[in-house]
Amino acid sequence: MLDGLGRIKVPKSSDVLAERLKREILSDGYTLGASLPTERELVSTTGLSRGSVREALRILETQGLVNTRAGRYGGTTVAQPSADHLASHINLYIKGRSVTLSALIEVRLALEPAVAALAAERRTEEDLSALRAIAKRIDWAADNDLSAFLEENVNWHDAIAAASHNDLLHAFATSVSGLMFEASQIKEFASADVRQRVRYAHARIFAAIEAGDAELARSRVERDVQAYASILATTVAGTSSVTAVDQSR
Repeated sequence: MLDGLGRIKVPKSSDVLAERLKREILSDGYTLGASLPTERELVSTTGLSRGSVREALRILETQGLVNTRAGRYGGTTVAQPSADHLASHINLYIKGRSVTLSALIEVRLALEPAVAALAAERRTEEDLSALRAIAKRIDWAADNDLSAFLEENVNWHDAIAAASHNDLLHAFATSVSGLMFEASQIKEFASADVRQRVRYAHARIFAAIEAGDAELARSRVERDVQAYASILATTVAGTSSVTAVDQSR
């Protein structure tokens, strides 16, 4: 009679406690910086072991919902998840599922032009100064340090995402650009000709953002991503379906 029931999976007590505390935090049961009950209090209240309570708090800390400090004046306080936490989870998902480079390029094409358009509309003088500083470092690295050139190229795209003043878009863009940086760690990808093309494209994108021209910024970033995909297609397997485009606009 009971053969069809199957195995019953009982959740770990630490997972249950972490989920309950998370609901309390996210429903404004605790304000930012507020202290959670101590380990001893949670053990007494829940009837769980100290090990289970500590594991639950570690789960919340990993999620960026709390900060835990040891010592006499330590304790656990409510925190606010940062963009880095979202980026970390996105990176784990992408790497864990072996997402292809072509799929990442499709994400960039869907995401980065829109981010650039917002940056053109919302950029501040501080944002423009940050982009100028990165451009100077790229100019130096283009002739002196390939690794620094590739890293600063990622910083450039991250700075544009920051200039959109949308934390969620910034986190997504940062995750993807970081992975594309890893894919670009090959000498053939950044020849002298490619480095000059990147500098030229960046100058045109910056001009559009500085001018506040959202549609022009969108168009130029789209062409930049497509050009990147074209170069990558000739040096990394799995992206051969991506076609080259010019950057005439």
